[in-house]
Amino acid sequence: MIFWIASYPKSGNTWLRALLSSYYYSNDGNFNQNLLQKIGQFPEKKYFMDFNYDSKVITDTSRFWIEAQNEINKDKKIKFFKTHNILGAINGNSFTDKFNTIGALYIIRDPRNILTSLQNHYELTQDEALKFMLNEKKFIHDFHKENDFSDFQFISSWEKNYKSWIKQNNFPVKIIKYEDLSSNPFEIFKETIKFIEKTLNTQNSINIEKCKNSIKTTSFQKMKIIEKEKGFLESVQSKKQNKKIPFFYLGPKNNWETIYDKKVQLKLLSTFETDLKELNYI
Repeated sequence: MIFWIASYPKSGNTWLRALLSSYYYSNDGNFNQNLLQKIGQFPEKKYFMDFNYDSKVITDTSRFWIEAQNEINKDKKIKFFKTHNILGAINGNSFTDKFNTIGALYIIRDPRNILTSLQNHYELTQDEALKFMLNEKKFIHDFHKENDFSDFQFISSWEKNYKSWIKQNNFPVKIIKYEDLSSNPFEIFKETIKFIEKTLNTQNSINIEKCKNSIKTTSFQKMKIIEKEKGFLESVQSKKQNKKIPFFYLGPKNNWETIYDKKVQLKLLSTFETDLKELNYI
């Protein structure tokens, strides 16, 4: 069965996976990049290799989302998977079902801070990044592979994405605010592990030492140093320059209140006000 680590892009998914991979797949809780590879991504091309789909058709792999997950789950083992996909359907093809999914963690972030991260990661202007977030038909894929949409993920808009995951009752979902994880990592991570163990119906107690090590070795500064010294597996190549775009960008310094002027702040408040209230950001 699959345990999803879901989010809209640039919401903290990588940090959460780093924490979980170091806790669950190491002996001591100390992070290294290889551990991240223990948590797969779905959809991803390799899971569709045995299916007859047209890689040039944007949505075609969606026809095999469920069949691919059936194959993944044949061994009946619990697996973590990352996704940015909306929890919905395309052309009647559901992203997942209760037979393949046991639970999910959904990490959510103030959309005003997502905007700055999107600008950096996708090399967008402020207006382009906002359109990106509001586009209900938005999808992402490996843009370095022209006319190959095998890695297609339907993310929709920021609002549609988060609501699709937290407003459903087919399986348990824990909502994790990026800001809470950042300000109180030990307590929030402990709660996350408790949720996972409860969902899996295990009797495992929390290993406090591993928990502390996971937090210590995945701090923003630690991850930034790793990227600087060794590179980072998930950083992407710039479309405009012959270089990699830094994956760990601003971290705790990513604050919309200091980055955007008053006019932009008011525009973002007007755009996201209903959701900001619903999520207790204002």
